[in-house]
Amino acid sequence: MTTHETTRPAAGTNRESAEPEMARKFLDSFLHEFPSPLGPEDPLPVSHTTKMLSSAEVEGEVIEMALKLLGSRNAPLPLAAAITRVAVEEVLQAELAGFTVKLTTEEQENTATLLDAEPLQRFFFNELRQACHRWREQPRPILMPAHPHMLISAHAIRNTRRKMEDRHVAIPEFNQLFGIKDGEDRAYFAVFDGHGGVDAANYTATHLHVNLAHHADFLKNPGKALQESFQCTDAMFLQKAKREKLRSGTTGVSAVIVGDMLHVAWLGDSQVMLVRHGEAVTLMDPHKPDREDERERIEELGGCVAYMGCWRVNGTLAVSRAIGDIDHKPYVSGDADSASFKLVGSEDYLLLACDGFFDAVQSCDVPALVLEHLKASEGDGHGAAERLVAAAKHGGSSDNITVLLVFLRDPSQILADSLRPSQASDSEKRASNGLFTFFT
Repeated sequence: MTTHETTRPAAGTNRESAEPEMARKFLDSFLHEFPSPLGPEDPLPVSHTTKMLSSAEVEGEVIEMALKLLGSRNAPLPLAAAITRVAVEEVLQAELAGFTVKLTTEEQENTATLLDAEPLQRFFFNELRQACHRWREQPRPILMPAHPHMLISAHAIRNTRRKMEDRHVAIPEFNQLFGIKDGEDRAYFAVFDGHGGVDAANYTATHLHVNLAHHADFLKNPGKALQESFQCTDAMFLQKAKREKLRSGTTGVSAVIVGDMLHVAWLGDSQVMLVRHGEAVTLMDPHKPDREDERERIEELGGCVAYMGCWRVNGTLAVSRAIGDIDHKPYVSGDADSASFKLVGSEDYLLLACDGFFDAVQSCDVPALVLEHLKASEGDGHGAAERLVAAAKHGGSSDNITVLLVFLRDPSQILADSLRPSQASDSEKRASNGLFTFFT
């Protein structure tokens, strides 16, 4: 079972004074633990499973390593993102030819140049350590996001399945992590539900946000960039699957908040929903084989949809779109759908979850479950995702269950609003609902 809970300090002088002290304590502790660079034979401080990397995979893999390492040592989120960016830039500007893997003539004909992952990650760790040392000696200002009350609660369980194949990602410090300084606040969230193994889910959780950040249209059209980043990640993973004989796939749902805009994109049956004024708002329609348009697309390509306990593509897969699934392309499409919405400030929270949750809990029941938790915890949003996961398990789900809950308002204020004797009238709610606009 994996869990993740994080929140921002509240805005104000206490927050501003606390950040430098927290950063100093972390840096002192980290450099005490790692007083010198790693040597060629020294083990990496975090486990890794990838043996070879293409040049396009380097940034995602080293970012994943850094955030895992720093997060396990409770680094302040803004500091972790900023230091990671510094170390990543050093690696990307370095000459990496010395890490090239020697391939046979046949391998060279079938694949691009590959890099040896372990020594490359060791090199990156030393750059990360050096960045920490420089930061301690000469602290730099850290750009703080504009969402002082954004609290992120996530909870995931293997449940009765033999393996845990879900992954979730929360990057509220998106600008710091990718060095974006245009003054527009950004945050990224995603849930991936793997099948046939965890490789596709791991890969997508590592690389999708990197592809998003580097998409040519990201700054001017983030919705389009998010949608096309799914396609790019699918193409990258299929290359890895081909060279490493991987057969897994993953559904996925992702959301990026840019200022007052919410952009979502998805493949398969993982879902995202919004709660506003205590009411559930549907943002998407999952990709399932029995959807009429999905069935028609599959049949036009020469495939079929058959009922085998549930509707399945070619009698095998219960989802019609996913990253990976190399043996089921093109019937199982890697093309994501997307939608964009304007946020007006009355939204309570965003929820992303896999089908292990939504198969057991209806969207309309989510607000009552979260409110039940807030009442029991006196307005503390921590543990809200755990309460939702417990409801799905109690509701009969035997699948992996992952819930990622992003509070867009202070949870204590959400609770207080629910307890007020005079609630907003239906006409006032409808007027507010009218401001929540769908953009294509």
